[in-house]
Amino acid sequence: MHGLTWTIKNMFVLLTGGAGYIGSHTCVELINAGHTPVIADNYDNSCPEAVNRIEEITGKKVPVYEIDVCDRAAVDKMFSENDFDAVIHFAGLKAVGESCEIPLRYYRNNLDSTIVLLEAMEKYGVANFVFSSSATVYGVPETVPLVEGMPTGCTNPYGWTKLMNEQILTDTSVANKNLSVVLLRYFNPIGAHESGRIGEDPNGIPNNLMPYITQVAAGKLKELGVFGDDYPTPDGTGVRDYIHVVDLAKAHVKALDYAAEHKGTEIFNIGTGTGYSVLDIVNTFIRVNNLTIPYTIKPRRSGDVAECYANPEKAEKVLGWKAEKNLDDMCRDSWNWQSHNKNGYK
Repeated sequence: MHGLTWTIKNMFVLLTGGAGYIGSHTCVELINAGHTPVIADNYDNSCPEAVNRIEEITGKKVPVYEIDVCDRAAVDKMFSENDFDAVIHFAGLKAVGESCEIPLRYYRNNLDSTIVLLEAMEKYGVANFVFSSSATVYGVPETVPLVEGMPTGCTNPYGWTKLMNEQILTDTSVANKNLSVVLLRYFNPIGAHESGRIGEDPNGIPNNLMPYITQVAAGKLKELGVFGDDYPTPDGTGVRDYIHVVDLAKAHVKALDYAAEHKGTEIFNIGTGTGYSVLDIVNTFIRVNNLTIPYTIKPRRSGDVAECYANPEKAEKVLGWKAEKNLDDMCRDSWNWQSHNKNGYK
């Protein structure tokens, strides 16, 4: 044990869903930190071009297994061919609205993938697991900012899959004393790599605010719909904790270092600790990029809460991580990516 010096060796890390939005940025940061990633992705919500761009940014070749991590045989074969030190599990279905329409597909995919990975890790003696959880596990919070020990509960099947996975991982780490689990509860990742070569590339109409704004700015969509302007917030629009995806990616590197030195399960909020309203984002985007964004106010969406932002102090104290980029950076980098990649990776 190195105490808090954490001079961790180069780790050989499996990234499931590593070609996706958060996975691709984390892959870059892992390489920058001297680790060696391997990607497993079925390209359900991502595409192979993202891997080419990762290699272009880092100058390193990244091995890829085009598999579904729910496929036990494919996962077993991959583990038998590699000597992994850790798994970072991003792969999963992630659209809140869709999860309400096809809940069984969400439960099957998002829970099975975690169980298959844990079984393979046990078989092959891999001890470190970092999981992509979400602030949705806090449900409708009674107070903000959100701290890790607060009660949990969810408003949709997607959120429940995150919370159930947290439980599965926690129980497994209690039973298997060699296992280290770090649960990262993400707030709202936006932005893109400063190179403009990787970024968020949603399928079809975006579910999230920032890609919607950038597609309006690019002329792909006519106007932005702002859902609700009568919330008890400073300007009436919903307040969220937006975090730059590169800051979020760096949190995974810190989580990996932590897992290598500690057993059991630890939970961290990964946010900035600052809440921004929808109109804060829109107005900052307009100012920073010198563009106009037409928008209309629409009725509230069911299930949306007025305010949700993190208390990220635990991550700073225990992991030595804190968000460094501000809202201007997030808006500038989002537009830099969109304006140079009008159709995403296509």
